[in-house]
Amino acid sequence: MSHSEALRPKFLRHDATVGVIGLGYVGLPLALAFAEKGFTAIGFDVDPSKVAALAAGRCYLQHIPELRVAAATGSKRFIATADFTRLRECDAIMICVPTPLTETRDPDLSYVASTTEQIARTLRPGQLIVLESTTYPGTTDEVVVPILARTGLKSGRDFYVAFSPEREDPGNTHYTTTTIPKVVGGCDPDAGDLAELLYAQVIGKVVRVSSAAAAEAAKITENVFRAVNIALVNELKVVYERMGIDVWEVLDAAATKPFGFMRFNPGPGWGGHCIPLDPFYLSWKAREHGVDTKFIELAGEINRGMPFYVVDRLQHALNERSKAVRGSAVLLLGMAYKKDVGDTRESPAFPIAKRLLELGAELSYHDPFVSEIPETRSWPGHPEMRSIQLSPEALERQDAVVIVTDHTSIDYALVLKHAQLVIDSRGVYREPRPNVVKA
Repeated sequence: MSHSEALRPKFLRHDATVGVIGLGYVGLPLALAFAEKGFTAIGFDVDPSKVAALAAGRCYLQHIPELRVAAATGSKRFIATADFTRLRECDAIMICVPTPLTETRDPDLSYVASTTEQIARTLRPGQLIVLESTTYPGTTDEVVVPILARTGLKSGRDFYVAFSPEREDPGNTHYTTTTIPKVVGGCDPDAGDLAELLYAQVIGKVVRVSSAAAAEAAKITENVFRAVNIALVNELKVVYERMGIDVWEVLDAAATKPFGFMRFNPGPGWGGHCIPLDPFYLSWKAREHGVDTKFIELAGEINRGMPFYVVDRLQHALNERSKAVRGSAVLLLGMAYKKDVGDTRESPAFPIAKRLLELGAELSYHDPFVSEIPETRSWPGHPEMRSIQLSPEALERQDAVVIVTDHTSIDYALVLKHAQLVIDSRGVYREPRPNVVKA
């Protein structure tokens, strides 16, 4: 009996042990989904504080209820650990680690490579390894498989490798890990069959494609599509503002067309772990094939410029009130990259904050999901900041309030009543107001 034939009944009976490396926004809900379907799920992370929290039934991700973590931990179906030697226990291993960019905007696959090397140390015959981290087409075949093959074991015979891109949308109550269709592509037919079968046990719909590279390209295409369209509406926002036209009114009208139009909303820039990063993975790989990705590069240029457009609108509005940015009290509403989550990765709030500090503003922020901002890659060289309470007195002390993230729980009527000047980058206020400037 081949190793693939031995794995299939284990997957069907939910007798398999599934390992998930990286217990963040992607890995943790995936591990919980497998545990809740009766699999034994072992979650691996290098952060001991995450492991300790999960072992105690606590959760550090706001959109995942602690009761869910506590139930999975209490059932012994979910185990969090920093002991990577336990990878040998796993029949299937999912890699859910970051794929950032370098300072020169080239792919940084160091997390993927080091994780794969960790798997190789305990690799045994009869294991399925699935990369979920978003990356350029070819990564699974060109990076993951060769590292594992150094063990002397053979891909497609002794172990199996596939790619299945994560499609998490934190804070989205309509689509979750188990209800978002799962794209799967194997490095060989058996690997694809096994990955398709395994995911089908926990996810409502699995979409099989011909190869790992096709699955990688599908994910990149999704993110490029969004990046380009976000850039388009951001550029239209600037154009229509110069013409004295309200872009939000235009979009509301355009969205009434029942065909041929898909709505995207403008904002202060792009953010999150996918859109600002992943398209440039494709650009980098395309250059290797002698192709320039002009749309992607232009979209990046436009979206990276939007935080500075917001600051320019603030400067102009303060000038109209005979004030300079230097010495003005400015409150940022929202530091997260999107509404109703606490994720600050690549948030446009950071370039806005940095530029305002450079201009001499007295900066503060309020975000109900982000209580403090420690020093990170996105916030280097600045002191820690903490969210202030949103009150009439706090608002009246500000020379300007900038809406960066339109969290649902913020009292925008309170802001409108007590703020001298509001810079609205999210279209919160649709009707013209004397103290509101749209950005």
